[in-house]
Amino acid sequence: MIGNTTIAAGLAFVGDLFSARARMQPHHPALVEGKQSVTYQQLDERSTALAQWFLGQGFQRGDRVAVHLRNCAAYLEIELAAAKAGLIIAALNWRLSARELSHCINLVEPRLIIEGEDNAAVLDQCEIGDAPRMTLVELNKAVNQAPKQSALPSLEDPEIGLVILYTSGTTGLPKGALISHRAMIARMAAFNLDLQLPPGVDFLAWAPLFHMASTDHALATLMQGGTVHVVDGYQPDAMLEIIEKHALGWLVLMPGMIADFTAHALARGTIPKGITAMGAMADLVPRDELAAVTAALNTPYLNTFGATETGLPPATGNVVPVGHAPKDLRKRQSSLCQVKLVDANDNEVPHGEPGEMAVRGLTVFSGYWNAPDTNAHDFRGGWFHMGDVMRRNEDGTLSYVDRAKYMIKSGGENIYPAEIEAVLLELEAVETAIVVRRKSARWGEEPVAFVVVKPSASLDDGTIIAHCETVLARYKLPKAIHFIDDDELPRSATGKIQRHVLEERLEA
Repeated sequence: MIGNTTIAAGLAFVGDLFSARARMQPHHPALVEGKQSVTYQQLDERSTALAQWFLGQGFQRGDRVAVHLRNCAAYLEIELAAAKAGLIIAALNWRLSARELSHCINLVEPRLIIEGEDNAAVLDQCEIGDAPRMTLVELNKAVNQAPKQSALPSLEDPEIGLVILYTSGTTGLPKGALISHRAMIARMAAFNLDLQLPPGVDFLAWAPLFHMASTDHALATLMQGGTVHVVDGYQPDAMLEIIEKHALGWLVLMPGMIADFTAHALARGTIPKGITAMGAMADLVPRDELAAVTAALNTPYLNTFGATETGLPPATGNVVPVGHAPKDLRKRQSSLCQVKLVDANDNEVPHGEPGEMAVRGLTVFSGYWNAPDTNAHDFRGGWFHMGDVMRRNEDGTLSYVDRAKYMIKSGGENIYPAEIEAVLLELEAVETAIVVRRKSARWGEEPVAFVVVKPSASLDDGTIIAHCETVLARYKLPKAIHFIDDDELPRSATGKIQRHVLEERLEA
């Protein structure tokens, strides 16, 4: 090895990269929330003062600070302070029930819980021991009254944790995914390499900051000199006003909001200042909605395949062109990662065969907090096994098949619900389609579909089955169609549809 490892690691930390940017452009706006704006110099000074306060209170490197706040500029200030002090932010989902929230807090044993005054009631119902709680007002007062501290100590290992983001299992309680400084900086690089974002471009953080889409990209933006526009949740008019005035890199859009957001954009006559790419999870968006939103904002839609555990990789290299309603949503492997598809014995499968995706690379998380058995299983052989089944095509692209645990075994055949769901979504009247397993005396298991029809549209099961028969093998055809309202779909606290609950309804 050439050189000194301490020198080599010199700027391998999120706080250092942000402070370096603040010295280069002290008066550039770093955070904008409504009419309030904070410059890079101000944010650097405030986050440093907060980091010094943490250390002055006896916080040790690696201690956890739980944050139970809605989107606000202070959230990112706290994350930067933790980055400078070597602390770990546990980003709590404020949508969780008291039971789920108690689990998330007790899992990480925080030294402090920072709460919003508007969502403290649920914390009052939690069983969280004696972890102290502070509101933002109390925290700011304490920091302002504290004596000035000396310079912050240097961090030494880029593997030190930065943030814990919670992932919701389909049936179990959330797990805490630990993201290191190394992974967060690599995720910044992946944004630039795969999305080709110009340096210093702005970001609109409307999605919850407890979600990887907002935290990853907000910190990446602040390390590179852009402005983060903070909006508290889905507010289409406020978001479109920012889009009209500021050039953005990645505009996060989520399935379920696309049609409404498109309607608002068309009603306003929005002409974007400039957007490099937008969207996420194209597989879950009706194809006509993809065509409409890309045309409305003149921006391609990202054909993503990433995760809280991996960031934008491993397969977010393709986009849906403007105005297209694609039938095939093949993925292209991302930069900064290696990918292999394996069978149940971890042997690589040949091209064209479905296999579980295993990935390794710089953006991958450090493991689930306090879950040694899960980590040993999921990181077996030095690869993180994602639990997603993909198929590698002859041209090197990747086609999503399904979650491995959703696979239906019917008469010896493997049926993947996502394949059937994609066919159902080709029908213009279908808003949402979920396929689950049902026990079958003859076949063992068989597929059954739950379908949400768009408002003002009409559809019957005969039309659905007739369409499926033109595309799918007979053994893959849904054996029953259940029409359901969207608000009847069981969802987790993070909005994921709970398939096991639908299967239990079928059993009942």
